[in-house]
Amino acid sequence: MNEKPISGVAAGAAVYLAGVRKYYGDVHAVDGVDLIIAPGEVVALLGPNGAGKSTTVDVMLGLTRPDAGDVRVFGKTPHDAVAAGTIGAMLQEGALLDDATVGEMVAMVASLHRKPMPVEDALRRAGVEELAGRRGSKLSGGQKQRVRFAIALVSDPDLLILDEPTAAMDVGSRREFWGSMRGFADAGRTVLFATHYLEEAEEFADRVVLMRSGTVVADGSVAEVRALASGRTLRAVVPGVAEQALHGLPGVTELIVRGDQIALSSKDSDATLRALLSRHPQARDIEITAIGLEGAFLTLTADELEGAAR
Repeated sequence: MNEKPISGVAAGAAVYLAGVRKYYGDVHAVDGVDLIIAPGEVVALLGPNGAGKSTTVDVMLGLTRPDAGDVRVFGKTPHDAVAAGTIGAMLQEGALLDDATVGEMVAMVASLHRKPMPVEDALRRAGVEELAGRRGSKLSGGQKQRVRFAIALVSDPDLLILDEPTAAMDVGSRREFWGSMRGFADAGRTVLFATHYLEEAEEFADRVVLMRSGTVVADGSVAEVRALASGRTLRAVVPGVAEQALHGLPGVTELIVRGDQIALSSKDSDATLRALLSRHPQARDIEITAIGLEGAFLTLTADELEGAAR
C-alpha cells in the first residue's frame, strides 16, 4: 500500500478507511469499504460469518495489509497507531499466558507503552482486581475475556476495538462489562465492537455498520438501519383461524401461526389490519411493532445467509 498525503478528513477521523480491498485468491474478503468513524463514537460492526468484519478489523489493527485503499487511525498508519498506544484491542482468540498471573500479564503489556494507565486502574475498570494473583490456566472463559479487556485498556488508548467482547460471559458479567464500557466511552474515547448479540448493538451503539459480502450495506443509527428494512410486524389472537386463510391478506410477506396466535410481517400494516378485521372480526390483542434490529439484520443480509445455506 503506497503512502498517500493525509487529507483533512483522514487526519481528523478516529478511523478512516477509503476504498479498502483485501482478496484471498478469488475470495473478496473486503471489497471496497469506505468508513469514517469520528472521535468519541461507539460503533457496532455487524454482519453474518464471512461478511468481512474480522478482516476489516485486522486491517485497522495493521495485522493485515490491504491490497488497495487507505487506512488511518487518528491520522496515523495502523502500525504507528498501535506503536503509540493509540489503539487498544480485545480479540476473542487473544492468547493469555498460562503460567503468569493476571497482574503480571497486564503489567507486562503496560511496560510496552510510553504512557500506560496504572495497572491497578486497568484491573479495576475491567472488574478483575480480585483475579490479580490468579494464573491464566485457572481462569474461566468469561474471566479470560475480562482479562483481555484489562490488557486492552492498560495502554490508555484513544480507540478501543473489541471482537465479540462478551463471548463466554454470563448475564451478570455482561452487564458489568458494558457498565465499564460506558465509563470508558463517556470519557470521550472511541469504541468499535463486533458482536453477534444484536441486543448489545441496539442498547450500546451510537451507530451500526452492517457488512455483507465484504461491503458495507447499511451505516447509521439503530433507527436508521431499521428503517432500511421497511415493514412492520402484526401480532394478534385469532380464534380458529386457518393458516391458508391468512396468505391472501394484502401486504403480508411472511406469517407464523401457533394455535390461535398469529404473527404477520407486512409491508403495509394498515392494509393488512383492515383486511384482517374485515375477514376475522373476532381478532383481539392486536399489536403492531416496527421491525427490530434483528429483523433488519436478517433482511439486509438475506442474500448472503441464503448463499451460505446452499
